[in-house]
Amino acid sequence: QVQLVESGGGLVQAGGSLRLSCAASGRTFSSYAFSYAMGWFRQAPGKERESVAVINWSAGSTGYADSVKGRFTISRDNAKNTVYLQMNSLKPEDTAVYYCAARRSYGLAYDPRSYDYWGQGTQVTVSS
Repeated sequence: QVQLVESGGGLVQAGGSLRLSCAASGRTFSSYAFSYAMGWFRQAPGKERESVAVINWSAGSTGYADSVKGRFTISRDNAKNTVYLQMNSLKPEDTAVYYCAARRSYGLAYDPRSYDYWGQGTQVTVSS
């Protein structure tokens, strides 16, 4: 089993920055972290959950949704088993609950259905 705990959400004005963290734990993850891919997703009220950024744990390969390219950066700290999402130049349309997810696969994936484990989510609210 894998447990994911997000933190770092909050209220920020448009143009501001936030950094989200996702701490991964569990015997399976600790032993086989190199075989996992991670992702950040978000869901706004009345909308479907969408991919924001994804990362391959072993190689550090990344991918981003077009809406956040150039503004958001996903990264990981192997020693801490933690994935980060640095969000800059935030816009009101970035307001959503942000979720961290993990899948037991090397490949990057943008479809939420491809992920096996999910965190509880953290609220990000961007005021105009």
